[in-house]
Amino acid sequence: MAIDVVTRAAAPSDSSRIALLVERAQAGDHAAFEALIEDNVWRLLRLASSILLHDADARDAVQDSCLRAWIELPRLRDRSQFEAWLWRIVINACRSILRRRGRASIREISIDQDASGPRLTDLAAGIAETTSEIDLVRRAFRRLDPDRRTILILHHVEELSIAKIADLLGVPEGTAKWRLHAARRALERALEVERR
Repeated sequence: MAIDVVTRAAAPSDSSRIALLVERAQAGDHAAFEALIEDNVWRLLRLASSILLHDADARDAVQDSCLRAWIELPRLRDRSQFEAWLWRIVINACRSILRRRGRASIREISIDQDASGPRLTDLAAGIAETTSEIDLVRRAFRRLDPDRRTILILHHVEELSIAKIADLLGVPEGTAKWRLHAARRALERALEVERR
């Protein structure tokens, strides 16, 4: 029993593990960087897919973001902010793709999701009860602009707090709260349009 307590006390917390991996990756350790990316890749793909509504573009955004993160990692000052920093890079990569694309086209999301965890379907299922209602929510979700899709996914699928979302988006908490409220209202309006 006493050994078990000592073992648990010696095990690093998740945040200290991440900080250690970041430190090693900043020193050029490729395996440490891969471990950091593996911890986040499916969530990043889910986010990029929700913003871009296209699996190939989402994969490109995440790939470009990982490359950029590797290049920029030595400049990251606060190691505890690695995940927020990486998510911001992905969000900005998605915005760049949307700018290049011009206007976001509406396409089906078809990323294979091996990782367990919530998905866009879970957001839809939380709002709707039947398959036809889930399809209705998906169509309404596609009507939203990328920024509104982003904040809804961050809050309802990734289950991030308003404070964490504000940090990710680089805005005050009040602004994040207002944007989430506006996104919910926009989704409600899109649902009304789809029900007609």
